[in-house]
Amino acid sequence: MSSWPEDVGIIALEVYFPYQYVDQTELEQYDGASAGKYTVGLGQKRMGFCGDREDIHSLALTVVENLLRKYNIKPHEIGRIDVGTETIVDKSKSVKSVLMQLFEPHGVTDIEGLDTTNACFGGTAALLNAVDWVESSSWNGRYALVVCGDIAVYAKGPARPTGGCGAVAMLVGPSAPLVFDRGVRGFFCKHAYDFYKPDLTSEYPVVDGKLSVQCYFEALDKCYQLYCKNGEKKWQKDVNVDSFDGILFHTPYCKIVQKSVGRLVLNDFIRLPNDKRLALSPDLAKFAEVELTKTYFDRDVEKAFLSASSDTFDKKTKPSLHLAANIGNMYTASLYGGLASFLISKEPKNLIGNKIGLFSYGSGLASCFYSLQIKNSSALDTLINNLSHVNPLLEKRVKVAPEKFEATLELRKHSAHQAPYEPKSDVSHFFPGSYYLSKIDEQHRRYYDKVFQSCMSNGHT
Repeated sequence: MSSWPEDVGIIALEVYFPYQYVDQTELEQYDGASAGKYTVGLGQKRMGFCGDREDIHSLALTVVENLLRKYNIKPHEIGRIDVGTETIVDKSKSVKSVLMQLFEPHGVTDIEGLDTTNACFGGTAALLNAVDWVESSSWNGRYALVVCGDIAVYAKGPARPTGGCGAVAMLVGPSAPLVFDRGVRGFFCKHAYDFYKPDLTSEYPVVDGKLSVQCYFEALDKCYQLYCKNGEKKWQKDVNVDSFDGILFHTPYCKIVQKSVGRLVLNDFIRLPNDKRLALSPDLAKFAEVELTKTYFDRDVEKAFLSASSDTFDKKTKPSLHLAANIGNMYTASLYGGLASFLISKEPKNLIGNKIGLFSYGSGLASCFYSLQIKNSSALDTLINNLSHVNPLLEKRVKVAPEKFEATLELRKHSAHQAPYEPKSDVSHFFPGSYYLSKIDEQHRRYYDKVFQSCMSNGHT
């Protein structure tokens, strides 16, 4: 008999995003940016955002309640909740403690787990904690619930178009359709000031854009190399980009993901014996002596390996960017919005047997490359079916003019940490079932209501 549960992984997955968005082409024009700077240069189409009625608590409450309802999960079936977020509204009280409001009325209070924070990696840390708990001697036979969510906003300037907002909830347990590979994770962590939030009164981060790109690529190189080493030792065969049916990435913006696929091909190239490198096409062979650490901003290397990886990107990665292109950066939820996008891009029968590689990155920095296998089960059909709302919901959102988008971010900026505070944003367009902030009292205590009906409409507001 096995010493641990079999096929531990993701059993259920739910996505939530706000009802409003700004069009990136219109935002380019409003900002006076060159045509295509946001849409081609960053690879973005639309960006979701929140008014002062939504915070990390409302996002988490909504996505968790939706998952429990859709999958008919009873509160007593949850034994652990792990939350990954960097959208902090309290320096002491966890988001997990707020989520207990969904469980206490049912007499369920014996739930392990708390929040995990490190930029965009917190969601992955929460997920791996949940997986490890199910596989440990501490497991009590119940499901683990993982919540990843953030509101990504930036000060006015070049980083603002890379914002976004959303949350993903995942149910973790045995006999899962999305099964984690054991013993092959590749981690890379170090101290860096590429992106951080030292001002606790502001939602806006301090960003060193060039350093952030360098750190992302360095982490990708290191994690992938270690994953390949671990995988080859475990499976006794070569591991490279051809080993995967899907390759998913944390997505601050879509263009960096396309470049990242090129870097994986570059890594595979460098891992080849020198004679095999030289035997490749002249476009690649001329880079036979290249050093990875000198290529982060090398345009010639980037161009060559973007071209060499174009088919891999189109087949294995591009389908995962649907939500990212239309919502923006969801920070801790970004990678798992990519997973949802990939899953709904195919028929369930075409997913069975797929191996998916996933790269998670959080500034500061922490990162990991890991993989999962998609197994044939009725749970897979249920999971895909329960994501069928994603595309229709994207189209039901309300497009907001750039002027109102700017005004909304100004409202959030000036209302941050105010107490008492009565939110001003309209709730008439909220999706049914969405929680929203109703008030903050003089002691900074937050109160929430829920939308039961909606007056959603398309068009400008």
